Order: sequence, then structure tokens, then C-alpha cells
Amino acid sequence: MRVLHVIASADPRGGGPIAGVISSAIVWSANGHERNVLCLEAPEASSIVSSSVRVFSIGIDAAWYRRLRRHFPWLRYAYTPRLGRWLKRHAKDYDGIIINGLWNFASYGTWRALRKLDLPYFVFTHGMLDPWFNRSYPIKAFLKAIYWKLFEHKVLRDARGVFFTCDEERQLARQSFLPYVASEFVVGYGTRDVGGDPEDQRKNFAERMPQLKERRFILFLSRIHPKKGVDLLIQAFARIASMFPDIDLVIGGPDQAGWMPYLLRLAADMGIANRVHWPGMLSGDAKWGAFRSAEFFVLPSHQENFGIVIAEAMALSKAVLITNKVNIWREIDADRAGLVVNDDVDAIAEGLRQLCALTPMQLGEIGRNGRACFLARYDLETNAMQLLSLMLSLSKGRV
Repeated sequence: MRVLHVIASADPRGGGPIAGVISSAIVWSANGHERNVLCLEAPEASSIVSSSVRVFSIGIDAAWYRRLRRHFPWLRYAYTPRLGRWLKRHAKDYDGIIINGLWNFASYGTWRALRKLDLPYFVFTHGMLDPWFNRSYPIKAFLKAIYWKLFEHKVLRDARGVFFTCDEERQLARQSFLPYVASEFVVGYGTRDVGGDPEDQRKNFAERMPQLKERRFILFLSRIHPKKGVDLLIQAFARIASMFPDIDLVIGGPDQAGWMPYLLRLAADMGIANRVHWPGMLSGDAKWGAFRSAEFFVLPSHQENFGIVIAEAMALSKAVLITNKVNIWREIDADRAGLVVNDDVDAIAEGLRQLCALTPMQLGEIGRNGRACFLARYDLETNAMQLLSLMLSLSKGRV
């Protein structure tokens, strides 16, 4: 089967959807299936060059347009007439087309092109219909409501299948905007199992962060963004730091919102600047070494559709601490793979205290539960092929 993913950005630094696309593409390729990506970025974007999947980029490549986008955020809708023209020429070369995400021209533009071609397509919403965004960004929600009534609801309405990564996401999506009509399916999601030499990976991370030699640490690894609750994590860690003087906090990930200066001041004001470490974005062996070396993993998000990093931590048998705003929290709780708390400082601090106080044997037991949870629910080797089977059935009208 040959599948095309249409997505706004193929930059892996953005995490989320494109990371899942690339990971599952590798699985499909190993089983004789092909997955390509069509994105709205400029052709020479660094993410295109480094991608392990064939990527077609059709964004407007002009200095004047890049300057306009910096000054006029609404241009980030990424309109380009090239999308429709490209799909009219090449869409019939594919057995399935998946739209990834909403609120950019990749969704509406693909719908507009494909309805004229009478070709079925599918949609991954990737949590973009979570009502949390409406509460947190009311001005954007007002604009989205207009877009929804004019364009976006049609994208879901006419899709052969609308895919959600967990039932929590599906339920939340129904609460955001009306009219809402969708042929809903909860599909498996996750990440590939982690290979490589564990000791080499630990060594790679240790060389990256020599100041952590002989230090235990808690790991946060994700985008440094207000919705991830990093400020809450720093405040919570400050409350328990004196109880566990041998444990530090590592906050890894790219700063996409320019939030680092504020967070550095916050850690300094809390008196824990020397206990908080910032390795930046980690990848490859350094990333896996960070997971393997950590006491446990924490993701205190205010909103998280899935959280690939949680699945990665569990794949490596690490206990996790997450909030009940992470949409897979019910599964984590049911499988006793970690602690689930509210997204506030008091609750996160108590969760940190509980996990820091556990013995290595107790943390190991939670980690083994996490590993079992990963294998049962979030192993991409299984889930990617199940998605392929569902798409084939839907394309042939069997579901």
C-alpha cells in the first residue's frame, strides 16, 4: 500500500505528528509498504533534507513571504496554491491519503482538492480539537469558530475515517465546535521499541552532561512550552529538593516559545538553579541514555493529546509521573505504570516526593508495569500495521 501524509510541517523539532509519521513509516517500509509526506514548508528547509521519509515540500520559498509571516501571524495558516495543483497531479498515485492536524491550509486545501477528485481520505486530529485550547486562548478560539463553520468541519464530515489516538481524545473532540460530524475510530499509536547498547547510551548522555556525574536525577524531555507545565515542575521540585539533596532535575528539549529566560530566573528565585540542568534538545543515543539514567520521567502538561515521550519512557521500563490532562492517563493509571496527579504545584510536588522516596526495587516494579503497558498498548510495530489494515478496510467499505 502507498500512503501520502499531508502535514503543515515536516520539522522533527516540532515533535508530535511528524515524529509518529516517520516512526511508523519505517515499520511500514519493513513490511513492504510506502509512506510519503507532503508538507507546506519551503523546499530547502533543514527538516526536509534530514528526513528519513521521502518528503515533497511545496511551501512558498521567498524572502518577502518569510518576512511577512514573521510580522503577520495569520499567514502561518500557510496558504499555497501549489497544494491543490500537486494533489491533482499526484493524488491518484496513492492508495490512501491522511491529513494530519487542523487549523492550517494542509487540511482545508487537501479537502478542497480531493473532493473534486472523488478520492477517499482520512484525518488524524492529533488533539487539535481539545477544548483546553479554547479556554486557554479565547481570541484564537473565536477565530477558530469562524474557520470551523466555514471550512474545517467539512474536512471531518467528508473523511472516510477520523482517527483518534485514545478514547479520551475522541470524547474531548466532540466538545469543541459545532456542527461536529465524523466517522470516528480510536486507533493504536505509540513509538518503536528502543534498541542499541544501554551502556553506550548512558555513556553518551554522561559525556553530554558531565556535571551529573554521581548525581541521581528526574527527567523532563519535551518541548519547553507553557502548556507543558515546566514552570509548575520547577516550583514543585523546589518544594522537595531539600528532602532529597542527592537528586537533581534535568529539563531537556527545544525552547520554541522563548520561555527559557523566565524559567532560568524562576529556578534562581527558588534557590535551585544549581540543581536544574538544561541539556537542550536530545536525540539518538544521548536521548536514550538520559531515559536509562533517570530515576523516573515526568511530564506535567496542562494539555497533552498522547505524549510519545511517555511511551518511550515506558518502553525503557521507567516509571512516569504525569497529569490527568495527558489523554492517556487512564491507561497509565489502570496499568500501574506511574503516578497521575492534577496539573498544579501542590499535586506535582507530592507526586515527586512519593516517587523520590521509593526504593530502586519499588521504582523497578513500576517500570516493569510500564514496559508491559507499552508492549500491550503503544508498540508501534503492532499499531502501525493495525492502522494499515483499518485503512484498507475503510477504503473498500468493509467497516
